[in-house]
Amino acid sequence: MNIGLRDDLVAADGPLVGLKITDVSPVGGGCIHQAWQLRLSDGRQLFAKTGSADAFDLFDVEAEALTALGQYVDSDVLVVPQPLSLVQLPHGAVLLLPWLPLGGGDQQSLGRGLALLHQASREQNPQRFGWHRDGYIGAGPQPGGWRMRWGDAFADLRLRPQLKLCNRLGMSLAEEEAFLEGVADRLNRREVIPTLVHGDLWGGNASSLIDGRGSVYDPASWWADAEVDLAMTHLFGGFREDFYCSYDDILPPIPGAQERLEIYNLYHLLNHANLFGGGYLNQSRACLRRLARQMSS
Repeated sequence: MNIGLRDDLVAADGPLVGLKITDVSPVGGGCIHQAWQLRLSDGRQLFAKTGSADAFDLFDVEAEALTALGQYVDSDVLVVPQPLSLVQLPHGAVLLLPWLPLGGGDQQSLGRGLALLHQASREQNPQRFGWHRDGYIGAGPQPGGWRMRWGDAFADLRLRPQLKLCNRLGMSLAEEEAFLEGVADRLNRREVIPTLVHGDLWGGNASSLIDGRGSVYDPASWWADAEVDLAMTHLFGGFREDFYCSYDDILPPIPGAQERLEIYNLYHLLNHANLFGGGYLNQSRACLRRLARQMSS
């Protein structure tokens, strides 16, 4: 953390006015912005995410998603850190969050807590799918908007924008449109209850705490099928059998979930292809070919 930003935090108009930052330690794991552990003169430890001035909008979307998830969480089982401060300072943007003492251990509370969050949000769902503003999936765009049917939401709001960004997949516009119509039709056949999802649930955005509770953070939330969260946990690994068993104890799997997993993870593969290229392009092409064959059969 540069000296200017550190001074901004404790300045008279800063979020930590009246305090002294006694120690700053870098925190690994992020690939977009910098993250820090702050130790304060009052004994508290905070997590700080920092970036240039144009990072403020991304932090604002993240803070809003954390607040939304926090409305439905059972804090005895799962912790969703709630924003303490979001500020635009002279030397950059800062999002301050409580420090989470990560501790590894089993993932039973993580799975149970996620299921309870999904379950609770369904009881107050908006009766439609989407999100009220444009956001981000990692550093990529995640458009806002609403659809009444789940298949239309996933095809129009998630897959279509990613396919438009990626012109290196070897599909014609007609083939893309036929594919999207097939995805929408398949998903529209199901009765799905809108659920507030984390939206970017890979292993780096979830953990167990020292006290045994689970925690999720750095979300890209929207109202969707709960299965999109579970699907992504399989994409990059990091989730153990006790996570899935404890989730399923609350919300048992629905027939066909395994077949839908690849459809849902195509979104993240396309986003990674657009952000990083390389092997993700090949994975996206292969996934599209497999799914296109399924749609036409």
